[in-house]
Amino acid sequence: MAWSDSTLLLYAIAVAAVSIYFPYLFVAYARFRVGYDLSAPRAMFDKLPPYAQRAMWAHQNAFETFVTFLAAGLVAYVTGVSSPWASSAAVVFMVARWLYSAFYILDLPLLRSTAFIIGSFATATLFALGLLSATLA
Repeated sequence: MAWSDSTLLLYAIAVAAVSIYFPYLFVAYARFRVGYDLSAPRAMFDKLPPYAQRAMWAHQNAFETFVTFLAAGLVAYVTGVSSPWASSAAVVFMVARWLYSAFYILDLPLLRSTAFIIGSFATATLFALGLLSATLA
């Protein structure tokens, strides 16, 4: 079954929203290993191993980047963008964000930054396509 570009765009938004929690799985695992403190869950952050601290930062960054991607995706969707460029940009964003989180957790800063730039470029592409579509309509 072939999906339309607009359907793929909506699925990408949904998958990106769920993917925000991918790095948090590592945080949750570490919290249970060090002993979860229900009375002070944020205070235990300093007790987490470095990989879990980086996972928490990746999780927080995922919220920040998702907001922009959501806006770009909705601009493209609402303006009726239907092109392989939009579909590709949506898929590239998702892959870049998964890689960003993995590289952050693994402490690979150059690769992490590269994935961030690629994801940002994909978001900018969706904005540009949406604005171009709106001005041509």
